Amino acid sequence: MPVIECDVERARERLEQAGVAVEPGNTDHERWRADRGDATAVAYDDKVVIQGASPRKLEALLRDGGGRAHLYWDGAARGNPGPAAVGWVLVTGDGIVAEGGERIGRATNNQAEYEALIAALEAARDYGFDELHCRGDAELIVKQVRGEYDTNDPALREKRVTVREHLSTFDEWTIEHVPREVNERADELANEALDAA
Repeated sequence: MPVIECDVERARERLEQAGVAVEPGNTDHERWRADRGDATAVAYDDKVVIQGASPRKLEALLRDGGGRAHLYWDGAARGNPGPAAVGWVLVTGDGIVAEGGERIGRATNNQAEYEALIAALEAARDYGFDELHCRGDAELIVKQVRGEYDTNDPALREKRVTVREHLSTFDEWTIEHVPREVNERADELANEALDAA
């Protein structure tokens, strides 16, 4: 449940400018409430608390856009192919901005890696970052995205195109291979999603 410390009247203006309806609070302590999709933002004196299943887009409207983020991603498949899940983390100088993990059905390891990267890129775009530094422990995916390796598998080729399209929306981006221990949190999120079945 994201908690954003902010000027709640400025936050209200941001939501209204984005076309989100803002209603009065339900209690004496709530300044206002706003719903978007499966999430609700509740404003108190100096913070907004976001509740619900899909808080990301509402949270992105309330946080300051722009800036630089580091993105970590990992895909996991039990069997190849088999049940699969993704995990990702967005980090700035202030710490973890957002993270996620979910099951994606049946996939190969490489398909899961691409799906994790795509999910993370979509989250980074929702948060409005200008500069993105992507780090993952799947060397094959990194080299395919950078164009160092060909992508012969049609399904992976399509996913690579999707990744490149997402990356092109950022002013600046990099993608690099890192050891698994550097990518530990994304790996944990993917495996937790798999274990939650």
